[in-house]
Amino acid sequence: MSTVSATALTAAAARPRAVLADLLPAATAPRARARDLALVVGGAALTGAAAQFSVPVPGSPVPVTGQTFAALLVGVSLGPARALLSLLLYALAGMAGTPWFADGESGYGMPSFGYVIGMTLAAALVGALARRGGDRTVLRTVGTMAAGTAVIYAVGVPYLALAADLTAAQAVDAGLTPFLLGDALKAALAMGALPVAWRLVGRERG
Repeated sequence: MSTVSATALTAAAARPRAVLADLLPAATAPRARARDLALVVGGAALTGAAAQFSVPVPGSPVPVTGQTFAALLVGVSLGPARALLSLLLYALAGMAGTPWFADGESGYGMPSFGYVIGMTLAAALVGALARRGGDRTVLRTVGTMAAGTAVIYAVGVPYLALAADLTAAQAVDAGLTPFLLGDALKAALAMGALPVAWRLVGRERG
């Protein structure tokens, strides 16, 4: 293969692609802005609603919720910019008093607040990966969700250790280990749903 051909293929692979939210019609620029605003607010509301599905974990201040899955779903569906704005809205509104963090909490004093920060960064990351086709196949979706989940824990677990005065090992035991099975189930759900959604879209367009 020539150098020119290899360069062209690399450029094509790196070219931004549509995310699911881009498929919503918006014929004019004002309508596109209104659509994007609705998506940003809707993504924040979805994350807040999912956070209320909460199951306590014995020995941990961090419950199992639908919050992280919703944040990652917002990321892959909206793309990096809208997802970042959506999760920033979620975080800032919760800090200001909106009771839509896990268990209806608000503010930023709880030990689990690091996970909210991590979800904001993760949503932007998985959105960027989705722009590169990271939700089009089963294997790519698994990698995308795993990368986003890793970011959430990379922020959430150290924050938990500092906020709750735990050792690194204690923070891992309380803020990571109990959630691995649930994360695997969420990844399985995503790897089934997202590629199927793209196939359905392709059929409708065909």
